[in-house]
Amino acid sequence: MSGHDFFIAGRWRDRDRVRSVVDTVRASGRTAYCFIDHAYGGDLGAVAPGHGDPARFVEFTEALAQDDPVIRQIFEADLAAQRAADRFLLVLPAGIAGHIEAGISFGLGKPCFAVGVPDKTETLYCVFTRMFADLEALARWLRTA
Repeated sequence: MSGHDFFIAGRWRDRDRVRSVVDTVRASGRTAYCFIDHAYGGDLGAVAPGHGDPARFVEFTEALAQDDPVIRQIFEADLAAQRAADRFLLVLPAGIAGHIEAGISFGLGKPCFAVGVPDKTETLYCVFTRMFADLEALARWLRTA
């Protein structure tokens, strides 16, 4: 798998906000891997009703058993892309999975960034090299970085 400049994580339920971040990164001339673009090998759409509908897709995946092959398939595809990416970008607010992904990227030694205002101060947000308050701040940084 070829790497991307950014691995972008966030909530399925906030897909529109995540899409705005992806579009901003790509408009800067950088590449991005994001779960909202990935068909997970092409067969997830066939087994996951509502793959194009965030609410239905989340409902479907959350109802599966942890050891379901679909869950494993999503995990393996995203983890491979995360390992191959140069940087990590979390769209806040984010859920548990996004925060775990931030920890994985930090542990892999990747620069980690976040966009959005966190609900509260957390000591572990020190994993982020930089936190951007909003999309405009991220876009300004991308123009100069």
